[in-house]
Amino acid sequence: MFSMTPAAVTEILAAAARSSAAGLALRVAARQAADGSIEFGMGFDEEREDDEKTRFDELEVLIGAPSKPLLDGAVLDFAEAAPGQLDFVFISAPEAVMATGGQEQPQPKPGCGSGGCGSCGT
Repeated sequence: MFSMTPAAVTEILAAAARSSAAGLALRVAARQAADGSIEFGMGFDEEREDDEKTRFDELEVLIGAPSKPLLDGAVLDFAEAAPGQLDFVFISAPEAVMATGGQEQPQPKPGCGSGGCGSCGT
C-alpha cells in the first residue's frame, strides 16, 4: 500500500491552496525506465475510471492501475533531500524498510526535484 508522511500531506495541501488546484486530487504515478529504475511523479488531476482512491487527512490521492504495483509499499515524504534543501522524495518499497543489524537506512531517491507538485506526464 502506498503511504505519505504528514509533512508531505501538509506541503501538498499548501501547494494546492497557493495554486488553482484547490479541490483537485493528487495523482501519484510510477513507471519503470529502460534501465530498470523506477521513475516517480505527481500532479493535481481529476479522477479517472480505473483509479484507486486513497485519503490522507484532507488530501485525496489517485493512483492509476499501471502504477499500482510500482507504488506498493512506497512512501512519499517532504524532507531534506540535500543539505538545506527540502523536497518531495519517493522512498521505494525496498528502501522504505528500516535497516537492521547496525546498517544505515538507505537514503530516499529524489521525486520530482522541483520542490513542488508537477505533472508526471502519465
